[in-house]
Amino acid sequence: MNAATLSGELVVSGLRKWYHRRDQAPVHVLEDCSFRIEPGKLTVVMGTSGCGKSTLAYILSGYIKPDEGQVQMDGQPVQGPGPDRIMVFQETALWPWMTVTENIVFGPLARKSVSRKEVTQKALELLRKFGLSEFKDKYPGQLSGGMKRRAELAQALINSPKVMVLDEPFRGLDVMTRELMQEYYIKLFEETRLTTVFITSELEEAIFLADRILIMGNAPSRIVSSLEVDLPRPRTFDVLASERYLEIKKEALEVLFSESMQQAD
Repeated sequence: MNAATLSGELVVSGLRKWYHRRDQAPVHVLEDCSFRIEPGKLTVVMGTSGCGKSTLAYILSGYIKPDEGQVQMDGQPVQGPGPDRIMVFQETALWPWMTVTENIVFGPLARKSVSRKEVTQKALELLRKFGLSEFKDKYPGQLSGGMKRRAELAQALINSPKVMVLDEPFRGLDVMTRELMQEYYIKLFEETRLTTVFITSELEEAIFLADRILIMGNAPSRIVSSLEVDLPRPRTFDVLASERYLEIKKEALEVLFSESMQQAD
C-alpha cells in the first residue's frame, strides 16, 4: 500500500484528564500527554498498573473527553465515538441474546449504512476468515474465550474502520489461547495494515506485536519513552529468541523499572 493512501493517523496533543468524585479529591490521570500514531502501523501502549492506559484508549475512541488537549484523526478533531475508530474492550461486547451473526451485523444495520443482504454476506465472509462459520448461529455463551475474541474482531472489522483500538483484548485468556490470539491478530494486521493502537501490560506481547511501543509513566501520566520494534515481518514467535528481541526487552524493562521505582518512592 502506498504511504500516501494510508489513513488513520492520530495526533494527540497536550491531553489532561481528571476524574472528579463526590466528596473526594480529584484523581489526576493524564498530564500533558502528547504523541502521534502512525497510519498503517501497530502501536502498542503500555505502562505500570493504574497509569491511565484504559483512560487513554477511551479518549482515542471518543468515549470520554479530555479536560484539556485534543485528539485529531487525519487532521480532523475527534468529537466522539464513530465507526472510523472501533474499540475492542477488555470485557466482551457481544450481546448474549443475539447469535454470533446477529452480533456482527448489528452495528451497520443500526446505522442503516448498508442493506441487510449486503452486511450479512460480509459477516459470513468474516466468519469464514475467522474460522467461525460453524458457529454463526450459536450464542456467545456457547463460545470459548478465544472464539468470543475472534467474533468481536469480526464485529469491529465489519464497520471498515480506519483505526482499531484494543484495550488489553486478550487479558483473562489462558496462556495457550492468548498466544494463539496474538498470532492470529498479527497475521490479520500484516494482511490489512489497519492502523492499530494496542493496549497491554504484558511486555512480551507488546514486543511481539508492535512496530512501536509507547511507554506511559506513572499517573498523572504522559508518554515517557518510544521504542521502535524493528523485528522483521511477517513475524512469528521465532523472533522471541532473537538477539534484537532481547535488546528491545532490556531497554523496555529499564524504563518500566525506573517508573516502578518512582511509584514506590
